[in-house]
Amino acid sequence: MASHRAIDAANSSWTEREAELLAITLQLLREQGYDGLTVEAVAVRANASKSTVYKRWPSKADLVLAAFIESTRDTSKPPNAGSLREDLLILGRSARRQAQEHSATVRAVLNVMSQSPALTAAMQEQFIRPRQAVVDAVLQAAAERGEISTTALNTEISDLLPGYLVFRTLVTDRPPTDETVRILVDEVLLPILTGRSAG
Repeated sequence: MASHRAIDAANSSWTEREAELLAITLQLLREQGYDGLTVEAVAVRANASKSTVYKRWPSKADLVLAAFIESTRDTSKPPNAGSLREDLLILGRSARRQAQEHSATVRAVLNVMSQSPALTAAMQEQFIRPRQAVVDAVLQAAAERGEISTTALNTEISDLLPGYLVFRTLVTDRPPTDETVRILVDEVLLPILTGRSAG
């Protein structure tokens, strides 16, 4: 079972060497998939020892989760474009892009999560909840600007935008586009949040 060290992965300040190891991990994941990835391969490509990698990440699963969280760090801060629509479009486009860029990694992480309560907790704490908080912050800012009512601040909404885009990327044969994001924002989210009809 993976160590609980993964839980603090997103809060760590990586050294230059650690960041290099995480980048190499992502490269190898794309090339070989999760099953083909080994800590030894990461160490060899990085010209490091396996003990160096294991000292920071006690298992392959810990390493992969840390690499995934690091690769999506730029979505952990709310945008501030000045309007709810623009903020939602920014979030949606970013979620779509990252889901497609890291689809193999996401599948690997989801598979490992099903076998590891520790990694499930880490994913919830360090990836899912921070991104829910980003959507919540966007909605709160919109409420403060008077764009939506505070009664529209529903915790279910925070999962709708990224959840649909990830589903389309991983499960269907119709990967989402920026037009998908626009339709989802203009014809689903904004009508729900503002109480106005789509269009």
